[in-house]
Amino acid sequence: MTPRPDDRARELPRVGDPLPEHVTESVDAEKMKTMALLLRDPNPIHWDVGSVRELGMGDRPVNQGPNNMAYLVGMLAAYAGGFDLVRSLRVRFLSNVFAGDRLVAGGEVTAVDETTGEVSCDVWLRRDGNADDVVMAGTATVLRSALGTGDRPS
Repeated sequence: MTPRPDDRARELPRVGDPLPEHVTESVDAEKMKTMALLLRDPNPIHWDVGSVRELGMGDRPVNQGPNNMAYLVGMLAAYAGGFDLVRSLRVRFLSNVFAGDRLVAGGEVTAVDETTGEVSCDVWLRRDGNADDVVMAGTATVLRSALGTGDRPS
């Protein structure tokens, strides 16, 4: 019997499966200003290009680390079926992200617990999707039941 397309979507992932990528076409400098206010972050590199130049960091504002983590969390939540299904995330900040950068969040399944539905993954955030320009990397655990993404038992 050939599985129907929706049957395949209900299977648990396998080790080595890629996570669906999430693309941010352009990091928005205006949102950095808003986040600086919300986070009470006084560091001018997030809104003042003059400060960025003075520090020899280029000529574009630097995105906040929590914003960069949010790109990964969003990708994981879409994959798992909800933010509440993202169980853990550990990352290393490897490079700065600047206003205007195109980012690609992705990952790969590294382990699957068929009993609990927990899926362990390597995750990364790459500038312009370039495998050699990883700005953040780490590991994550999400919960995916055999019922499929977004389906919840009653």
